[in-house]
Amino acid sequence: MSYEKALSLTGLKQEASDSNWLDRVQLLESVVSTQEEAKRLAENGAPEGTTVIAEEQTGARGRMGRKWFSPRGKGIWMSIVLRPNLPLLQTPQLTLLAGVAVCKAIRRVTGVDAGIKWPNDLLAGGRKICGILLESSLREGELHYCIAGIGISANLTEDDYPDHLKEVATSLRIQRGGVPIDRSELVRAVLNELELHYNLYMEQGFKPIKELWESMSVTLGRQIALNSPQGRSESIVVGLDELGGLILKNSAGEISSVCSGEIELL
Repeated sequence: MSYEKALSLTGLKQEASDSNWLDRVQLLESVVSTQEEAKRLAENGAPEGTTVIAEEQTGARGRMGRKWFSPRGKGIWMSIVLRPNLPLLQTPQLTLLAGVAVCKAIRRVTGVDAGIKWPNDLLAGGRKICGILLESSLREGELHYCIAGIGISANLTEDDYPDHLKEVATSLRIQRGGVPIDRSELVRAVLNELELHYNLYMEQGFKPIKELWESMSVTLGRQIALNSPQGRSESIVVGLDELGGLILKNSAGEISSVCSGEIELL
C-alpha cells in the first residue's frame, strides 16, 4: 500500500478560501480516531469549526460501532466540532446537511457523480465512497456540542481494499479510472461547503437543506428494505419529513416515517 503525498497546513491554505474553519484545522499523523480527538478538544472548549484531520486512523468506527477502513495517506479522515443552538431532536438534520456539503464538494472537485444514501452514506457507481457519523454531547439535558465525522475514500486502489469491502466500497480514484485526486483541494472544498450550508441552515432552517438533499439523493423514489428492531420490511421512499426522517409507502399504500435504521437499496 503506497503512501501518498502528505497533507500539510501550507498545502491546505495555498489557495484563498472562504472558510473560517480552515484556520482551525489540526493535522495529525496517526490517531486512533479523529472523532475521539475532536471530542477531547470540544470538551476543552475548542471553538466551532475546529477540525481534526489525520493521515491514518487505527481504530476508527462508523455507525453501529462498525470498524471504518482508513489507511494511511489514502483518504480524508476528518472530524469537525459544531456547537449549534438546537433541540436534540433536530440534530439528525445535521447528518443530512453534511451529506449535502460533501456531495457538492466531491462533484465540484472530482467530477464524480456522487449521490446521497439516507442517512449517512455517499455512493458512486452503487458503492460507498464516504461515510458520515454525527455524535452529540449533552450537558444538563441540553445539546452541548456535536462532532461531525467524515471519511472519504479518496485515492485507494482496488488492491488497497480487503476482500470483504471490494464489492461494497469504492474510491474517488477508482471512479475516475485511476486518476488520483488532490486531497488538499477536496479538504478545502468540503470545509467551504460545510461552513456555507451550516450557516444557511442556522439562518433559514432545514427547508433549503432538505431541498438540496432531495436533489442529490439516490434514495428517493427507490424500493428499499428497512432493517429495524421491529424486523425487515420493504417500502418505497417518497420523501423526507421535517426532522430528516424517511417517509415510506408500503405495498398496501400505507404511509409511515422512520428516523433511524439501516436501509438497503433494492
